[in-house]
Amino acid sequence: MRLLASFTILLLLLSVGFTEKQSAVYDYILRGGVIYDGTGGEPFVGDLAINGDTIAAIGDLSRARGHREIDVFGYAVSPGFINMLSWADQSLAMDGRSVSGIKQGITLEVFGEGYSPRLPDETPGSRFRWTPLAEYFALMEKQEFSPNIASFVGATSIRIKEMGFTSRQPDSASIERMKRLVEEAMQHGAMGLGTSLIYPPATFTTTEELIALASVSSHYGGMYITHIRSEGEKILEALDETIRIAHEANIPAEIYHLKINLEANWSKLDAVIRKIDSAQHLGLRVTANMYPYTASATGLTARLPAWVQEGGAARMRRRLLDRAIRTKVLEELRLGTPFRNSPPEQVVLTRFQNEKFQRLYGGKNLQEIAAHYGKSPDETAIDLIIRDGSRIEALYFQQSEQVMRRIMKLPYVSFGTDAGSYSLDTVPHYLPAHPRAFGTFTRVLGKYVREERLLTLPEAVRKMTSQPARNLKLHKRGELAPGYFADVVVFHPDSVADHASYEQPHRYATGVSFVFVNGTLVLNNGEHTGAMPGRVLRGPGWGRDFY
Repeated sequence: MRLLASFTILLLLLSVGFTEKQSAVYDYILRGGVIYDGTGGEPFVGDLAINGDTIAAIGDLSRARGHREIDVFGYAVSPGFINMLSWADQSLAMDGRSVSGIKQGITLEVFGEGYSPRLPDETPGSRFRWTPLAEYFALMEKQEFSPNIASFVGATSIRIKEMGFTSRQPDSASIERMKRLVEEAMQHGAMGLGTSLIYPPATFTTTEELIALASVSSHYGGMYITHIRSEGEKILEALDETIRIAHEANIPAEIYHLKINLEANWSKLDAVIRKIDSAQHLGLRVTANMYPYTASATGLTARLPAWVQEGGAARMRRRLLDRAIRTKVLEELRLGTPFRNSPPEQVVLTRFQNEKFQRLYGGKNLQEIAAHYGKSPDETAIDLIIRDGSRIEALYFQQSEQVMRRIMKLPYVSFGTDAGSYSLDTVPHYLPAHPRAFGTFTRVLGKYVREERLLTLPEAVRKMTSQPARNLKLHKRGELAPGYFADVVVFHPDSVADHASYEQPHRYATGVSFVFVNGTLVLNNGEHTGAMPGRVLRGPGWGRDFY
């Protein structure tokens, strides 16, 4: 009898709770959408309610009401997308709307590939200025921006702060000062340590130096995330280094924009996958991210040997004016290594500082430019680098669609634009010529999910949401669940699409209809509302003491 009474009371309590949820009033209710909760599980039709900055309820809310109700029947409702490789640190500081990202469903931009976030007055060609992560975060918190932001501390920035642009190796005192900079950044909310080892002066960094810095990040629960030393000829050796750092520093490791450059190396993919699988089987957490394009984008200076770039851009140009040095550089270019192996017809120069060069050569490949210039491609490249005064932005068409597709299917791979975020109705300080800034996430959903069925929609959403959220140890983000922060994307699976191309890279994506960031509607029927509810999201070491 007592058991029956207890059971009756329990039913009454559950009934009251159910009735209260049914009759509640919420800020927003999204009605009748297909819920993709971010875990990769099967979607279901239901309603989603938002109160304040939080997901309040999910399910049948037919008896509840919202101050605003949005009919999303036939639409996919998912967590906000996480951009694991963003260069929006400066563009967001100048125009916080992030239209190109928000229209893709991006609700979190993550900075820190080698360089810590920079202040808006710092341009790629300007004199380096050390900006502590705490200073950048404080600046952003004084102004408004639409998406959430987070950042790694850049190992390149730390090395330049301590060592300049030299190739010399740090002594023990320098290492300790560099470790202290990592420690301060972790205490102020860095997600971990980020590197870009293919570019000087990071090229000069030893594995032991990286282990020392990564160990500090590990102490605070952070990640090690890296643009590995080689994405072509020596990619297996570069992976060995990454795995060694993960092991000796006891830290999770992620590879930025995993890819294999140049046809001669495409067959190494199986070996790359085996190495990562083996590391995971040994208990190491090794993950990766990518963008869904076969061209990368970087400077024409990437074709030059690292040694000639030591000391910075000005010293490099002075060296290239020396006949003996120029001869040596040309010989190394002839022999070919990393980007220097790129056939000139596969290198498209997109942005010059010199307006005349931009008119003459912008959008042409290096082979075409050399024919017009009257010298060999390598001599032409050196001359233009000297005369233009910039690194000269370029597209490198070095990758295989089939290799890229196999990488995309790997369960531990997420996505990143490797670009800033822009609003075309203002005059941005710099617009990249690669379509990934405007199309990465919607390209995956439109081309590789809907059209090619390479990924299922639940799996693609998982890769964009809960997977990177868990890698970053984000609190209550990356999934749709009551109590989680209301970063929510509503898109139409049948129409979501990217429109940016290499020929027209500055075209917004379509098919994402509604975006909420921290419970605030930022995209309404495909149009930016002007709302800027973004927050700085800090890593697991925030506020912790080292000892």
